[in-house]
Amino acid sequence: MKILVIGSGGREHALVWKLAQSPHATQLWCAPGNAGIASEQTAATGRPVECVPLGAEDLPALLAFARERRPDLTVVGPDNPLALGIVDLFQQAGLRTWGPNRKAAQFEASKAFAQEFMVRHGIPTARAGTFSEADAASRFAAELGGRCAVKADGLALGKGVLLCRDMMQADQAIEEFLVRKTLGEAGARVVIQELLDGVEVSLHALCDGRVARLFPTSQDHKRALDGDQGRNTGGMGTYSPTPFLGPSDLAAIERQILEPWRRGCAAEGIEYRGILYPGLMLTADGPKVLEFNARFGDPETQVYLPRLESDLVELLLACVEGTLETADLRWSPMAAVCVVMASGGYPGSYAKGKPIAGLEAAADLPNTKVFHAGTARVRDTVVTHGGRVLGVTAWAPDLRQARDAAYAAVDRIQFDAAHYRRDIAARALRGG
Repeated sequence: MKILVIGSGGREHALVWKLAQSPHATQLWCAPGNAGIASEQTAATGRPVECVPLGAEDLPALLAFARERRPDLTVVGPDNPLALGIVDLFQQAGLRTWGPNRKAAQFEASKAFAQEFMVRHGIPTARAGTFSEADAASRFAAELGGRCAVKADGLALGKGVLLCRDMMQADQAIEEFLVRKTLGEAGARVVIQELLDGVEVSLHALCDGRVARLFPTSQDHKRALDGDQGRNTGGMGTYSPTPFLGPSDLAAIERQILEPWRRGCAAEGIEYRGILYPGLMLTADGPKVLEFNARFGDPETQVYLPRLESDLVELLLACVEGTLETADLRWSPMAAVCVVMASGGYPGSYAKGKPIAGLEAAADLPNTKVFHAGTARVRDTVVTHGGRVLGVTAWAPDLRQARDAAYAAVDRIQFDAAHYRRDIAARALRGG
């Protein structure tokens, strides 16, 4: 099979790496890809993965490429092309494509849509309101005592959520989005959501329009600094599985969240094929959904796919073809940890073009994979090219060993002003 992957980050590197292991994959393209993706090759044929210099949001150019090369499957990684309707466009051209269509992608493209959907269908979530006017938003935040999450309605590259502990912080967040318009149209409306207390976990479920099958648990680390301090980011590291949800808890989540979500989709004519990624807060009153995402998490993908024992090509085809119920979905009992190495200054401004040393030394370690996110190749040197630069992943029989192995790999990699958290998975290891 010829496969086209859309995207350029760590999630897409992990997807390409896993897809390339399938005996079904004979040729792989990635648009636009990155320096790490360009170093992969298919196991079946030994062909290098070809990075195509087309932006993930340049839908006309991507369609023209796909019409010319005729991939047997296109896999869409990022949220923006999904929200723009790339799946609809490719399907209309007779191209088999994995990912939710534009209507289904609203679950991530609009926080307001997702919040209102949950209320309509009785899915447990936080108290919230949607606003386009700052004074009204401020009044609602005051009803919550200023303890709220201020969320841009639209897509904002993981930077559209500000957590507030008092009214001063809430008003500052509201002004940033609605008055100063720092996120442009993405922040033209905001969702003000009650700040929930508890443990946050990430869930993923493959969906084929009828059936949803849960992945094991994982936990992301959104804040930039150790101890969950600093601004929200796209994710500074993750691990899987978490100790916070057992089999009975996951069964309850199926009943209380996935079942009403499926019924709601059916009632509203939403055919969801792809991956659903709900972020949950485990509160004293039970699990509550903070938000929905319509694509694989980043960096969650970088710990899920090393643990996945099934053929990823077959699973994605089952989503597209509606046969997920009988698909083989097996997981390794190993634990996996991913530590994100970011550019100094991220999630604010940062420099690009810093040479990266030690990649080969890290790659020599057993059960370790360095997934590239924001990298580029300049002649013979791999350099930084984004905020989140690398996702350094290791897997081992238990979480502590996996964490130690991931940080051992991080220690072998150097670039100027590299920044990473030193407490990934610490909460799980200390028991809560």
